Amino acid sequence: MVAPLKLGIAGLGTVGAELFRLIARQDKVLAARCGRSVRVVAVTARSKAKKRGLDLRGVAWAKSPLALATDPEVDCFVELIGGADEPALSAIEAALGLGKSVVTANKALIAKHGLRLAGLAEQHGGALNYEAAVGAAIPVIKTLREGLAGTEINRIYGILNGTCNYILTRMEQEGLSFDACLKDAQRLGYAEANPSFDVDGHDTAQKLSILASLAFGTKVAQNAVYVEGISSIAPEDLAAAAELGYRVKLLGVAVRTKTGIEQRVHPTMVPRSSSIAQVMGVTNAVTIDGDGLSPITLVGPGAGAEATASAVIADIADVARGIRALPFGRPIAKLGTTRKAPMERHEGGYYIRLMARDLTGTAATIATRLAEQGISIESIVQRHPNGNRDAAGAAKKSSPVPVILITYATTEDAVRRALAAVQRDKVISGRPQVIRIEKN
Repeated sequence: MVAPLKLGIAGLGTVGAELFRLIARQDKVLAARCGRSVRVVAVTARSKAKKRGLDLRGVAWAKSPLALATDPEVDCFVELIGGADEPALSAIEAALGLGKSVVTANKALIAKHGLRLAGLAEQHGGALNYEAAVGAAIPVIKTLREGLAGTEINRIYGILNGTCNYILTRMEQEGLSFDACLKDAQRLGYAEANPSFDVDGHDTAQKLSILASLAFGTKVAQNAVYVEGISSIAPEDLAAAAELGYRVKLLGVAVRTKTGIEQRVHPTMVPRSSSIAQVMGVTNAVTIDGDGLSPITLVGPGAGAEATASAVIADIADVARGIRALPFGRPIAKLGTTRKAPMERHEGGYYIRLMARDLTGTAATIATRLAEQGISIESIVQRHPNGNRDAAGAAKKSSPVPVILITYATTEDAVRRALAAVQRDKVISGRPQVIRIEKN
């Protein structure tokens, strides 16, 4: 008989508690698939007295994550307490230093300290598995690290934050404002009381930095990601996108370019016919483009206790089977260095919405400024919204008119220069709205 894999779980919140239940329910299935049973022998959490509805009889209670990680009875340390630093960091370091395997769902810690921890795993022979850190139930880590190990990746992009996707979906379908949808997301528990980490794009940036490392063989570098959130998106942008054959998503994009790896997070217009455009609500999706390979899109629940626990238990099963994949797909010494690519060099199409003043020569001035920067226009739409026309149906004088431009491929620098010149000419009101376009 093969000895059972003995687990220590640090953190009994919604994910930790669900994992405990899932291991109990799947006991026979896990034993059959892994060739050995999986047993929780010890746990720790902030409060021992809290009612969790778990049968913890026969399970030891450690006084701290570090004590649990170093418990000689624990073979595999499961970290579900979160946070980029302590106490998770020291506990994981201790477990790996003892040659134990570690399973974590902690994206912040992997983005910040993943290389250091991977080095310990390599040195001492334990596994460092973190599938649940990105996309929860979507097996994107395993796909990049193992399934596509022989494929050169050219681009990876996706919807990596369910809160933002939920907000954009509601705004599009119901014509609601960002603020109204955010409040509803908070009421339903999809958004935190302080939602800035999600809606400003930082959550997506952490996940993207991990995916980029796996895809391109580079060191994880969250500071190399350009980040822009969704708070500036208005219902009229989503309506215009629909008319033009697009849908707006907050995407994390990492792409191989002539000058290096470009990593960026921002609202993006994607063709409505694309797989990624069909992903609505709190669902996540990742598309992978590789040499000699049609794009692969993985779709599924990117958050939630059950989805996250399912990814954690899959990582535990690999440990039980004796699988020891390199944490980032190759030895740490072989990972390249990446620097933040200047967004000014980004090339692609752009959606631009301007509030044009009702002045003689406004259209000509805008066209001239764009032409000076070599920007070609694919389409232009001028709108006269309700309230901007008089009783006879004519546009009211002096009322700014929305003008929507779609450009052919150009550079970020050219767009910024052209719009800065248009603003100096005082032919538009307010700040231009700019959304990048990502083709299939």
